[in-house]
Amino acid sequence: MVIDSQPDLEVVGEAGDGDAALHALSVTAADVVLMDVRMPVLDGVEATRRLRSREDAPKVIVLTTFDLDEYAFAAIKAGASGFLLKDAPPPTLLDAVRAVHSGDAVVAPSTTKRLLERFAGHLPEDATPPDAVWAELTQREHEIVREVVRGRSNAEIAETLFVTEATVKTHIGRVLAKVGLRDRVQLVVLAYETGLVRPGAS
Repeated sequence: MVIDSQPDLEVVGEAGDGDAALHALSVTAADVVLMDVRMPVLDGVEATRRLRSREDAPKVIVLTTFDLDEYAFAAIKAGASGFLLKDAPPPTLLDAVRAVHSGDAVVAPSTTKRLLERFAGHLPEDATPPDAVWAELTQREHEIVREVVRGRSNAEIAETLFVTEATVKTHIGRVLAKVGLRDRVQLVVLAYETGLVRPGAS
């Protein structure tokens, strides 16, 4: 009801479990998927992983009951563009769908930080040295990555670095291409996994 109430949004399908969702999305095109992480038959994490491996896959927002749900973190690593709590107010849900559709992330800065701090113990201690992963990035692209890790939006990054928002989007696109990732949320995870930044760092 919330989504269909908007003139620019439309619900094109629903499914009761991950397997049914994958089947539905093989015959019905969608731009953004709201994916529950805990479902019968096939959970949201595996469903997200399989869906995001498809060519021209839709963006995924995972929905979870708990703020620090380990399944939500796993889903982000599987390719989701962020996550929301199930009790998120309608305006937040609608903003998230539009943001993800435009290529942005929907994980609030405080939530990103808590997620990564909560799961820092699960990150590999022998992580790939940052230089090996980030070697092709320019100095400006490094700056952009650090701002993304801080949870800042494109507009906030543009203001901080005195560039246009379009320039920020271009830089992020180039960074993602260089490191082989799909979106900025996975970029944040990689930055922590490789030791480029550390949980708790500002």
